[in-house]
Amino acid sequence: MRKTPGVSGGVRKKMPEGKKFFLASIPFLILVFAFAYVPLMGWAYAFFDYHPGMSLFDCDFVGLKTFAKIWANKEELFRVMRNTLALSFFSILGMPLAVIFAVMLNEIKSSKFRKLVQTTTTLPNFISWIVVFTLAFAMFSTDGMVAGVFRAIGVDKVVNFLGDNKHAWLFQWSLATWKCLGWSAIIYIATIAGIDSELYDAAHVDGANRMQTIRHITIPGLYSTFFVQMLLAISNMLSNGFEQYFVFYNPLTADKIEVLDYYVYKIGVLTNDYPQSIALGMAKTVISVILLFSANQLSKRVRGESIV
Repeated sequence: MRKTPGVSGGVRKKMPEGKKFFLASIPFLILVFAFAYVPLMGWAYAFFDYHPGMSLFDCDFVGLKTFAKIWANKEELFRVMRNTLALSFFSILGMPLAVIFAVMLNEIKSSKFRKLVQTTTTLPNFISWIVVFTLAFAMFSTDGMVAGVFRAIGVDKVVNFLGDNKHAWLFQWSLATWKCLGWSAIIYIATIAGIDSELYDAAHVDGANRMQTIRHITIPGLYSTFFVQMLLAISNMLSNGFEQYFVFYNPLTADKIEVLDYYVYKIGVLTNDYPQSIALGMAKTVISVILLFSANQLSKRVRGESIV
């Protein structure tokens, strides 16, 4: 072991690599604890008749009354859950698109063109939903570019996708797919890069063409990663996100795009019913944990491996 003389003439031992990594991760662990675990103390408000400005010690303890209040409005809750699960189901069905895109990108021979395509498709992930809404409004509103093109070719009846309740789910899923496709494909691109190149060499020696190598080497090499991603998506079915549906929310499509995250915001911020919004968040967290461990059990039975 290498020894370095200290200032006092002694010997200073080299710090182990594992200890270095642990010390480097401490700031991030503190951030996770501060933003993911400390807020859990706020769950206590769900069991009190809390009003803004009051101390928790001055509020009346109501027990599970807040949870019963949620169930009393079950028709609205069922509608919100329908939208949440439907949009999550569309997202899960669209997961193979990222795999297909990663495979197609890997088959591009020109490295410069491949980097250009990857950068172009990844960039939308870093654009805020407010900017996406601005672009969508400029393109798909009644006076937008798409409507103008259709009117120019003689089509008078143009669908206003921003206010079309019938196609709201498909439109929102398409926007989310466009925004996240390149970013979602990164993990599959990294997986493809980790596949043993000798497998491709052996396939070419045996006379396999490009489609045969994709079918028998590349796609099987992505099975494990895709399965883990799908199980994680199942465990997060109640988390559609908030920003997208907040900026696209309007009275015409409210019945279809009011998801659970937006519903919690509406109850807590717009109606000032903080205990009920916290109770909804608690129920969402508990159900998500149950889905996660259910997906983990499915992984153990199907793949023989655990994801938790």
